Amino acid sequence: MTSPLSQRNGTRITPPQSRTDATPPIESPASTPCATPPATGTILAIDDSRASLSVLGQRLGQLDYRTALSDNGSEGLDLIAARGFDLVLLDMVMPGMSGLQVLHEIRSNADTADLPVIMMTGHRDPAAAIDGLAAGADDHVAKPLDFDVLAARIARVLARARRITELKRANAALDARVATRAVELGETRATLAATQAERKRLAASVKALNDRIQWLSRTSVSR
Repeated sequence: MTSPLSQRNGTRITPPQSRTDATPPIESPASTPCATPPATGTILAIDDSRASLSVLGQRLGQLDYRTALSDNGSEGLDLIAARGFDLVLLDMVMPGMSGLQVLHEIRSNADTADLPVIMMTGHRDPAAAIDGLAAGADDHVAKPLDFDVLAARIARVLARARRITELKRANAALDARVATRAVELGETRATLAATQAERKRLAASVKALNDRIQWLSRTSVSR
């Protein structure tokens, strides 16, 4: 199910006040809100071409992804900040804020540093793909888009992101267990040290008592 730029979870998304064009908001071909988000994930597509966004929204909706659409980088960042997404499809060449600038903002924010991003680059510009990957994109696709290739790459990137999330959770649980055992070990060592100190004290007391008994014995014999 696809969520258009002008509607997301039943809430109107107001375009930035600085926009003065009279172009109507993007409307995706499938704009009926979905009551339950599909299990496959949510995708934000950012592209300055409204025609491309419309096609992306339709095709991704057919794949059961829930999709939000934005035609500029600044608004895309606002959407990311307002709502978490599983993946971002990001056009590299856009007026105003470029795709690389948007990617830099995403990677610079601790809350979105690990957000999967697939960069959309020009078919005749292989250097752009290299720049996108170097800037932190998880993958790239060339325009005009081959949707079979795009679908495969989206599925692969999302699967990898899920594995990384599961690994982080497992590591966090392991760290918690290690910390707990470290505390327990520290407590055990403290108890052992206290026991050893008490044993030494008792041993010294017993030795002193024996020495006293021996002295008393010698004193009694001498008399």
